[in-house]
Amino acid sequence: MSSGEAARPAPQRVLVTGGAGFIGSNLVDRLLAEGYAVDVVDDLSSGSLANLADARSGHAHDLQVHQMDVRSTELVDLIARRRPQVVFHLAAQADVRVSVERPVLDAEVNIVGTLRVLEGARAGGTRRVVFAASGGTLYGEPHPDDLPVREAQAHRPLSPYGVSKKAAVDYLVAYRELHAVEFCALALANIYGPRQDPHGEAGVVAIFADRLVRGEPPTIFGSGEQTRDFVFVDDAVDAFVRAATRGGGLLLNIGTGRQVSVNELAQAMAGAAGSSLSPTYAPARAGELLHSALDPERAGIHLGWRSWTELADGVRAVLDDVRRRQTG
Repeated sequence: MSSGEAARPAPQRVLVTGGAGFIGSNLVDRLLAEGYAVDVVDDLSSGSLANLADARSGHAHDLQVHQMDVRSTELVDLIARRRPQVVFHLAAQADVRVSVERPVLDAEVNIVGTLRVLEGARAGGTRRVVFAASGGTLYGEPHPDDLPVREAQAHRPLSPYGVSKKAAVDYLVAYRELHAVEFCALALANIYGPRQDPHGEAGVVAIFADRLVRGEPPTIFGSGEQTRDFVFVDDAVDAFVRAATRGGGLLLNIGTGRQVSVNELAQAMAGAAGSSLSPTYAPARAGELLHSALDPERAGIHLGWRSWTELADGVRAVLDDVRRRQTG
């Protein structure tokens, strides 16, 4: 280094749990692109190192991956040692059906795991925890007149998964009051996009895309008139990055406020895939919400955030990603 050359400041360190997963890996890419040093924690039970291939090859000096279960006390030690300024906590048991069948497992991962994160944050002097909450389950089955739901809507989750996510938010509030660990909780709508695994706990967009690219008709459970609020993954990642410095102490909906029926989605995706296949119908699955949409106004005020990707554009990106993976 020449005498007139300024030393490059050390990048701000952050940690992402679930960083090898669908949303987490997209978030890691964004953070590295913005100059952060990133620690990823993932037990690889549902995430994949393949999701981090570009990040590992292009940012080897600023990325470290730790294969670790969030339930482990080792996570507390890791956070205390690495001292990240922000922890993005996305690791979760995210399958509603598994939560019904194995509620203790669900609580161990989602509640105990969150407590490990918070204890690590407290020990490591972490400035803020940004938490992936669940907008689709937090509010239960709202009355149609209350859609899109706002954050003031009663929190009445109807599955163990929703209950565990609600409890995690309650712990975030408690740690903020007791230990001054700041947080922002993002109540996510139905996030979709590249890297979503159609064979795991996947959203309907990934499942439909996989079948359409294979030349198979998508299966719709129930009438198809159930509605969801679809947010493209890049838009959701933008909300996480903004929440690193804004929205302290708040739960914020990350949605579009618009309802799209599963029938509408299937029709739009078939058109984008150039498929003439009609969907097949199967009996409705027990416990599935009929209608869901989140009002994003509060996130607009406190994060300056809104969803900008149109569903047609996002669907094309997913179809292109599935084609690449199936031919690769």
